[in-house]
Amino acid sequence: MIFKRGRYSGFLRPIAYAIDLGVIHFLAYLFFGGGVEFINYIIFVSIVWVISTVVLRFYEIYRFTQFIKILSLVAKQTMLFLLIVFAFYGYYTEMEQEPGTIFRYVFLTMGIISAIKISIYYLLKKYRRILGGNVRNVVIVGLNEKTQELANFFTKNAEFGYNLHKSFKIHGEGQVKIEESFEYILKNDIDEIYASVADLTDEEMGKLIGFSDNNLKILKFLPDNKEIYGKRLDFTYYGYLPILSLRKIPIDEPFNKFIKRAFDIVMSLMVIVGVLSWLIPILAILIKLESKGPVFFKQRRNGLDYKEFYCYKFRSMKPNPTAHLHQVKKGDVRITRVGKVIRKTSMDELPQFINVLKGEMSVVGPRPHMVSHTHMYAERIDKFMVRHFIKPGITGLAQVSGYRGEVESDEDIINRVKFDIFYLENWSLIMDLKVVFQTIYNALQGEDKAY
Repeated sequence: MIFKRGRYSGFLRPIAYAIDLGVIHFLAYLFFGGGVEFINYIIFVSIVWVISTVVLRFYEIYRFTQFIKILSLVAKQTMLFLLIVFAFYGYYTEMEQEPGTIFRYVFLTMGIISAIKISIYYLLKKYRRILGGNVRNVVIVGLNEKTQELANFFTKNAEFGYNLHKSFKIHGEGQVKIEESFEYILKNDIDEIYASVADLTDEEMGKLIGFSDNNLKILKFLPDNKEIYGKRLDFTYYGYLPILSLRKIPIDEPFNKFIKRAFDIVMSLMVIVGVLSWLIPILAILIKLESKGPVFFKQRRNGLDYKEFYCYKFRSMKPNPTAHLHQVKKGDVRITRVGKVIRKTSMDELPQFINVLKGEMSVVGPRPHMVSHTHMYAERIDKFMVRHFIKPGITGLAQVSGYRGEVESDEDIINRVKFDIFYLENWSLIMDLKVVFQTIYNALQGEDKAY
């Protein structure tokens, strides 16, 4: 067999390339016309499109790929394709294409390509669930709580196309020798093996790896309860020596760092020019009329790499000596009447867009804590310091997931840290946009812990 059963067809990716390039060329002819220049464009854009999509892994979408990942790939490829087209017509200046025409061409092209890509993704899901096609035969080696969860996942999520044949118990009552699982795998044409790290000895693991390599079977491991296996490890080589890094942070990549910073600058300028320019005078009068003191409140917080900076807010409390020590509680007598309104609507946080423009904060990221609280949580809460690998944010994934405002127990801060670590290990521009829109929605709706 040329293509193994249960895998995506070997023709699927070449077909996708052909369709996408067909869309690119057809729309280019409609927008820019034919001639020798059109042939040059076809040659140039075809080569650069293939190279760029390989670099960005635009076509590497699998049955387990999340939809948000597809949107992230589309956004990156759209920006790069826009630069590619502008580069071509910037070089051939005699063609005199209007920027507006190029923008319409690029966004229409990527819109159609994205629609095709997403449609195929969901059609394959329906195909697996309803017709039972495009499946992979799998077995599980090792039996424990985690492997049982995986078995339940395979059974309940038919759209992923995993057909679980059998689970093998290697140790304990009713155990079988690992060699018996090998015989079953070969006899039943199994495609993938999922093995529990916790249930296998080093010798058994060596046998399983050797068997998989020699028989061209895909082998995947389920992490046990050891801490390192719960990480999103980054694998690379120093020469021929394999090296594992404890975690991979997407924002550290130069292209992602550029996208993140560009998003922050655009958002901060929009808020500063479009909102703060007229809101500051109004709130300044209201704040001053109710109580003496500054319009703005600044407080030292810990940011990227644990460095301290001044975080800006509209003053919502009466000036008091404990503002830098004690977090606001429900019914706090320090809060003014104006303060209650701006805190409920989160308007008090808007001056932090100045911090974003200065590069001290990001629009989305882990919320920075008071310096005194940071020291306290760093000693009490495991992994609390991990959140300082990236810039703090005005809003964050933890805040839109129900963990904003007052920390009433260690459980609150522990869950914040979990969401913060998930964010820094799985960042995407789409995730940032989702958090921003959810924040705006929550502010308009009003939140119980916004006090």
